[in-house]
Amino acid sequence: MGSGIAQVAAVHGHPVVLVDADPAALARARGSIEKGIGREREKGRLDEASSRSALDRVGFHPAPDGQPPAALGACSLVIEAVVERLEVKRDIFARLERAVGRGCVLATNTSSLPIAGIASACIQPDRVLGVHFFNPAPVMPLVEVIPWLGTAPAVTADTRALIDGWRKTTVIATDTPGFIVNRVARPFYGEGLRLYDEGIADAATIDWALRDLAGFRMGPFELMDLIGHDVNFAVTRAVFDGLFGDRRYTPSITQQRLVEAGMLGRKTGRGFYDYRDGAPRPAPLTDRELGARIVERVLVMLINEAVDAVHWRVASPADIDLAVRTGVNYPKGLLAWGEELGWSNVLARLTALQDEYGEDRYRPSVLLKRMVRSGTRPW
Repeated sequence: MGSGIAQVAAVHGHPVVLVDADPAALARARGSIEKGIGREREKGRLDEASSRSALDRVGFHPAPDGQPPAALGACSLVIEAVVERLEVKRDIFARLERAVGRGCVLATNTSSLPIAGIASACIQPDRVLGVHFFNPAPVMPLVEVIPWLGTAPAVTADTRALIDGWRKTTVIATDTPGFIVNRVARPFYGEGLRLYDEGIADAATIDWALRDLAGFRMGPFELMDLIGHDVNFAVTRAVFDGLFGDRRYTPSITQQRLVEAGMLGRKTGRGFYDYRDGAPRPAPLTDRELGARIVERVLVMLINEAVDAVHWRVASPADIDLAVRTGVNYPKGLLAWGEELGWSNVLARLTALQDEYGEDRYRPSVLLKRMVRSGTRPW
């Protein structure tokens, strides 16, 4: 992620200081940026001179013993993109603050950790915020900008304007677990796993239904295999724990067992599917009636999650729909999809699931109930 973000900044005219404690990681980053800029040139998005200039703008700096190099002193924005561990990020931010000028903005690319917890390591925490790029950063348009309660408003506005200038699509999220996308998208994985765990359908059939009938670019199981189960499971746990064990985000034991077995998906050769040479790909059961039931159940859970995100002021309704369309490539915004299906129909299906299972997992958002009762919506 760090090399991808560096590439984006360099292509848009900024001198970049790329820092890593591991010299081998810096070498890999150089190769990745050269390859990425080469692809842009091949596609006609950059000419030869612009490509050379972008490469020349990136400086590669080792950080022996984790000490930030002096070159960071000239930076006006630092974006951290290290391992998703709060104690590691807090230590890095404390070190960064001593290495940069007072006007430098300190940003974290975390996908799930609290911005406030990272900012609290700093003497000047009002200049800290989250800027969550999606992978791969040069390709994916969405960036979630996440101020914590103490971020200076000017820092948020200036950072968003800068990233908008990089031709990215920015949305503002509150500092809550999962921000927008990783919170609202949890039922896509979670309810897919629940259907699988109950034996209602196998992975191939669930993927087929959500891909071919609902229009999602990938089904949940092929997407989890692509992301990596270690990463996907960790985000689910972070959201579940961050929201004090809310049962809507309960992780799947099946996915936990895959992680424990080292079956992480494509990167290890096995996940829900077998990617080893010669391994057969299971065929889905293309029963449209079953597929429709699968789609309905996952979709009402996603829509409910989006409505609840509005209720808890995670983001504006417009930003929620924009985030799921550009961050995870959903075919429609979930709130727009709810309008299309009819809010009373969404509520009725969720209520039926809650009555059937007796689980808080299926509780309808209080905002959804109010919308159906009043016949109006707050946007």
